[in-house]
Amino acid sequence: MAGIYIHIPFCKQACHYCNFHFSTSMKNKEAMVMALANELVLRKTEFESEIIETIYFGGGTPSILPLESIQHLIATIYANYNVSKNPEITLEANPDDIHRQQILDWHKSPINRLSIGVQSFFEDDLKLMNRAHNATEAKKCLTEATQYFDNISIDLIYGMPNSNNEKWLININTALSFNIPHLSSYALTVEPKTALDKLISNGTIEKPSDETAQEQHQLLIDTLIPKGFIPYELSNFGKEGFFSKNNSNYWLGEKYMGIGPSAHSFDGTKRSWNIANNNLYLKAINQDEMPSEYEVLTTADRYNEYIMTGLRTIWGVSLDRITNKFGEKYLTYLIQMTEKHLQNKLLIVENGILKTTDKGRFLTDGIASDLFFVTLK
Repeated sequence: MAGIYIHIPFCKQACHYCNFHFSTSMKNKEAMVMALANELVLRKTEFESEIIETIYFGGGTPSILPLESIQHLIATIYANYNVSKNPEITLEANPDDIHRQQILDWHKSPINRLSIGVQSFFEDDLKLMNRAHNATEAKKCLTEATQYFDNISIDLIYGMPNSNNEKWLININTALSFNIPHLSSYALTVEPKTALDKLISNGTIEKPSDETAQEQHQLLIDTLIPKGFIPYELSNFGKEGFFSKNNSNYWLGEKYMGIGPSAHSFDGTKRSWNIANNNLYLKAINQDEMPSEYEVLTTADRYNEYIMTGLRTIWGVSLDRITNKFGEKYLTYLIQMTEKHLQNKLLIVENGILKTTDKGRFLTDGIASDLFFVTLK
């Protein structure tokens, strides 16, 4: 099983918290689509023995592209790769791009899953984040989208500086009122060199509280599980049959190809990434050159990645897999490093699977870093 991720590096405006690669200038939009298609052709031999199970349009804001561009890229994949009979094809979309005719057009296309960046149903939250849509558009787009798509995910952000638990529960319950089967929810993170970082540094916005974020993450779990949602990854909740196949592949260590500026790829042993510059990317691809760098992962690198991704999921970390893929040395090390977390009831071992407990779930990333195999260079 393998997947293709296509990065659309354009946005109408910059969200204050975002550190993904994008441009607010649309002048090279058509040229970029042609370059993305060209990269797909240039790299087809990399996956000639793979079956493509997922196609994911991320960004940036893929929903700003005309449908013809999306269909051209999908057609290019079908013409150059072995695609499964029923691949998951996801389009990330912003509420301000969604209206009835757009939904109808997407519904008639090969797109079968929407990931909608709502973030919040409150106007003050959206203004603080500098989102391009408003609260009315957030609700209206879901009313339209759910009439034609069964497989819809929405994004919500918790731990906002002006937030409280009552507002957060309203956000969750508003999302649930649309009967969506998947929800991705992330704590507001202050990334370096973002507008949010500057606003906090100069005192314009209060720094998000870790305590509030932890409380709201637990509220999310307590609210969603009784509604039939499964917390299959730390930030992702899906009903049975609606887990994101694309994201699950990442966490399970499957191969994926990243197309477009800043996109990352993984072939099982090597990780590569394209240059995060639209003009340099276009120049290289137009000369049939790949503007990318790569690194070959060491055994320690692959072990550490498995620990990080495994602990974030319901599938946990298999002790047998540690032995079979990395060797007894790594299993002995892991058992030694987990001892204090087992005693503190942050981790548990069940049927040979290492998992976080309810108490340890929100601390997963910190716990994982404690278990990393560190080699001195």
